[in-house]
Amino acid sequence: MPTPPVSALVAQIGEGPAPLYARVKQMIVQQIENGSWPPHHRVPSESELVSQLGFSRMTINRALRELTADGLLVRMQGVGTFVAEPKTRSALFEVHNIADEIAARGHRHRCQVIVLEEQAAGSERALALDMREGQRVFHSLIVHYENDVPVQIEDRYVNAAIAPDYLQQDFTRQTPYAYLSQVAPLTEGEHVVEAILAEPDECRLLQIERGEPCLLIRRRTWSGRQPVTAARLIHPGSRHRLEGRFGK
Repeated sequence: MPTPPVSALVAQIGEGPAPLYARVKQMIVQQIENGSWPPHHRVPSESELVSQLGFSRMTINRALRELTADGLLVRMQGVGTFVAEPKTRSALFEVHNIADEIAARGHRHRCQVIVLEEQAAGSERALALDMREGQRVFHSLIVHYENDVPVQIEDRYVNAAIAPDYLQQDFTRQTPYAYLSQVAPLTEGEHVVEAILAEPDECRLLQIERGEPCLLIRRRTWSGRQPVTAARLIHPGSRHRLEGRFGK
């Protein structure tokens, strides 16, 4: 059965005491919850909603902004506003292959390799990887997608002495995690979690608006006593959450 016009849907909500922006939010939430607007469905633009509903642009903009902040919508610069995938979850105290996490949800993973290069370790990298300044490190910058929506920037530095063939790998077919698990099995990891505002180039890669909060995980891993990698994993806050369970 075709979806009724947006104007008709708002009329069904009734007048009531709720502000106009709240009524618009309620209409959109109803469409998402009843399945009429599934994940990745394109939401009418601000101009289209203003025209169809007769409300002010300020009212429509507030409704869309708040639903985006709530994680129900995703606004992609120059593309439009879409219904978000249900927020992905990662275990706070565990390290997993992001491709496996996405596949376990029944979704499709792909990635784009932005940088794959060799560098001389500066003071920050040398300290993180317990090596001398100037030693060889490998750097990869990869964007991971879930059903063609970018969900993670993986900015990783690798101890070249431990994974000498790192630069020869095709990381569009096998993630760095999967490869490193083979050559230097993980025995210990460290996570530091922060809330950040992404840099402009990171916003472009994640297809988010400037100023959107992001979740940053700083991760270091060891194989035996040797540090293997130091990585920054950046997730749009509207598309990801961490969860953990622990006891006494």
